[in-house]
Amino acid sequence: MTRKPRIPPAPLPQRDGVDPVRVKLPPDGAWPTVRAHLVERLAAGPGVIDAMLREGRIVGADGTPVAPDAPYEPGAFVWFHRDLAPEVPVPFALDVVHRDEHIVVVDKPHFLATMPRGSHVTQTALARLRAELGIPTLGAAHRLDRLTAGLLLFTVRPEERGAYQTLFGDRRVHKEYEAVAPYDPGVRLPRTVRSHIEKVRGIIAAYEVEGAAPNSESRVELVEHRGGLGRYRLTPHTGRTHQLRVHMNALGLPILGDPVYPVVTGPVPPDDFRRPLQLLARVLEFTDPVTGVPHRFVSGRTLGAWAAYDDWNR
Repeated sequence: MTRKPRIPPAPLPQRDGVDPVRVKLPPDGAWPTVRAHLVERLAAGPGVIDAMLREGRIVGADGTPVAPDAPYEPGAFVWFHRDLAPEVPVPFALDVVHRDEHIVVVDKPHFLATMPRGSHVTQTALARLRAELGIPTLGAAHRLDRLTAGLLLFTVRPEERGAYQTLFGDRRVHKEYEAVAPYDPGVRLPRTVRSHIEKVRGIIAAYEVEGAAPNSESRVELVEHRGGLGRYRLTPHTGRTHQLRVHMNALGLPILGDPVYPVVTGPVPPDDFRRPLQLLARVLEFTDPVTGVPHRFVSGRTLGAWAAYDDWNR
């Protein structure tokens, strides 16, 4: 069996909790220099790669800056830090509810992405935790949407991350969510909702395919209601993108503050913290695959529309 070549450790430290970019030079190609390949591959704009090379910001595996005229070396790696656009700080606390030598569990606020992606890089749970806790090896075992609040599990040791990610892949983690949505006495609850959900990259809304074999399942229970609002317990048995939001909308009970279902009004601007999506990852329960210890974590957050609707709706 052919072994994959070992990837050298990054020679650059993290910056604001964000790893440097790693680029592997293809094993075949006709580029005369490293510069020529990076200019073609990265499409960074006129003069950007040249400036980075002059300033010594692109380095090889030993941390030595790559010379502007360095010859192309098939299969080699280079690293650099991107110039990041300023991000609007998410002005809410990221609460640590559990920390040991293997895992960190946090209670994520609304509007904070789980990990760097797109325009959200430093203002993510992963980057902030790495910087605040001083754990550069921290990695996410799963993710929550940026607009969803609640419990997130991170791993401390890279060699153990796969064991925790497998828990989620194998559906051996019990998750309960809480949501605030309209109350409709005509919707019979509790019930289990099953459907086939598809999500196309680049399109914000997922959709259900009528008649296709179900690939998603959620249990929906009404906990209490007052006036025209209900507080619901949602238990997903699968993990499709936007699954709970899609299923609640299909019942005619769209979650309050949802900018996508039933009508796409988003994406929510990064500086708009009004009327957060009323969806909370309330419970996270599993047996630790490394230590064998049973864990049950409960979010301490409250959903604003239920606690004080008028304040939430301002």
